[in-house]
Amino acid sequence: HKEKRDNARVIKMSVSASTVSSFPCASSSSSVLRGGRNHGGSLLSGRKMMNDLSGRKTSFPEGRRGRRVSFLKTEAMFEKFTLKNPFQTDPAMRTKERYQPIVQKVNQLEQSISSMTDEELRGQTEKFRQRLANGKESLDQLLPEAFATVREASKRVLGLRPFDVQVIGGVILHEGQIAEMRTGEGKTLVSALPAYLNALSGKGVHVVTVNDYLAKRDMEWIGQIHKFLGLSVGLIQANMSEQERRSGYSKDVTYVTNSELGFDYLRDNLAQVPEDLVLREFNFCIIDEVDSILIDEARTPLIISGVADKPSERYVQAAKIADAFQKSVHYTVDEKQKSVQLTEEGYEAAEDLLDVDDLYDPRTQWALYIINAIKAKELQLKDVNYIVRGQEIIIVDEFTGRTMQGRRWSDGLHQAVEAKEGVTIQNETVTIASVTYQAFFRTFPKLGGMTGTAETELTEFDKIYDLSVQVVPTNRSVSREDATDVVFRSESGKWNAVRREIARMHKKGRPVLVGTTSVERSEAIARLLDEDGIAYELLNAKPENVERESEIVAQSGRKGAVTIATNMAGRGTDILLGGKAEFM
Repeated sequence: HKEKRDNARVIKMSVSASTVSSFPCASSSSSVLRGGRNHGGSLLSGRKMMNDLSGRKTSFPEGRRGRRVSFLKTEAMFEKFTLKNPFQTDPAMRTKERYQPIVQKVNQLEQSISSMTDEELRGQTEKFRQRLANGKESLDQLLPEAFATVREASKRVLGLRPFDVQVIGGVILHEGQIAEMRTGEGKTLVSALPAYLNALSGKGVHVVTVNDYLAKRDMEWIGQIHKFLGLSVGLIQANMSEQERRSGYSKDVTYVTNSELGFDYLRDNLAQVPEDLVLREFNFCIIDEVDSILIDEARTPLIISGVADKPSERYVQAAKIADAFQKSVHYTVDEKQKSVQLTEEGYEAAEDLLDVDDLYDPRTQWALYIINAIKAKELQLKDVNYIVRGQEIIIVDEFTGRTMQGRRWSDGLHQAVEAKEGVTIQNETVTIASVTYQAFFRTFPKLGGMTGTAETELTEFDKIYDLSVQVVPTNRSVSREDATDVVFRSESGKWNAVRREIARMHKKGRPVLVGTTSVERSEAIARLLDEDGIAYELLNAKPENVERESEIVAQSGRKGAVTIATNMAGRGTDILLGGKAEFM
């Protein structure tokens, strides 16, 4: 009872601010230990509190500085209040322990499979298919042998032996979960393991990437393993014909981007006869950079539209009105929701300028034109959301930084942007078919994904897609230094600091990659470096830069190189220190 009373008294107690400031760990508990005689007095003296908390006598210096305490073992005083979870362990270690028995089975088979000839190794595929067809074994039972076969094929074809942690990643994908693997841990090679295993059923596997470049690269690289083992490999790219698409999707393993797969799904839903279909029944899908596709772009609708009416002159009139209107006076903008709303003053001004009684009159629908014109002015920014090429407005994908040739915004927004920029206004469109990535990918019976950043979206993956996240340990301990974020009070201060840091690293000869969020921002940094006389390469969505993308990225690791890039140079691109000889 005495101990309980003492603890209760300690919690209520407060000591002087000067005493607290001398404790190294007091800052984290200052809300509890704040005050002193000037803050309502104390229930215990400072000396008594120290004795109660530390369990030992502590002498304090007297005199004018009597309140400043030299207390060497202050950590002990808060030991009673530190809540430790004895069951909390590293999630990567939990994953390793859970899948270690399977990894051991794969490793035990390595010696016997490595002694096979190329023909014998290739013959494994047919043996696996026959065992599956007999119905006596499942894919899970075949997994150790199949993974060991792929590992050996990878050694012979690519010269790469998947590490144990990569085998763990492959098992997680096969189970229909998300594998979080750090950057550089070889996620691309991991996909070969579950893709081969699930393709044995003959129902097909889709390996989804974020852009055409990665789809082609993965097919040409990882596809060698599948071809060596007797599987067929397909590739879907933009601008392919219907026949080429049908052929690509009929293969055992198909490499495709999320957008191409989604639009083919929509086109199939519009097909009039079975002969027009290009896709076959879905079986298993592996998504690379799964957080980008299933979370960042989850609610982005894919829309197939048809030509409707000819463009109206109202777009030009609305653009002039929007240009004259002032933000917060005539309209308000919600940048998060990407919406705008006219104020009362804005309504009245628009009706006066147009000489109409009602902006929402269904016969004229002026409100729609005005709202779209304001959106084009405030929310769709040149060299950020789109670029102008000749007489055409080309959308820049906000997630990949790449241009989206042939894609248009719906509901008259694209025409509003065309009117704003003074280019030829194209025909209006009407939506024929639409689907979101969130709805589309849930149609797959089994879905797996991999990324370097999944644990932060763990709740969303679980609630929306019923996908659990497993953190895969790194093959070696991480030696890279991840610096903490630096926050500046002003934008000019931030860019001046960036400028100095680039100059400092460049002087040392260290290659520097500067990531930016838009074409506009990348060009602003380029101008700063021009002033400093620092040579650089610029990679953004503008056509003159896109054409040299592979060369720019390949050489960005050379000594003293400075590369400024939007997010189009990000996911899946390997940068080798020293550069690549073939591009020199």
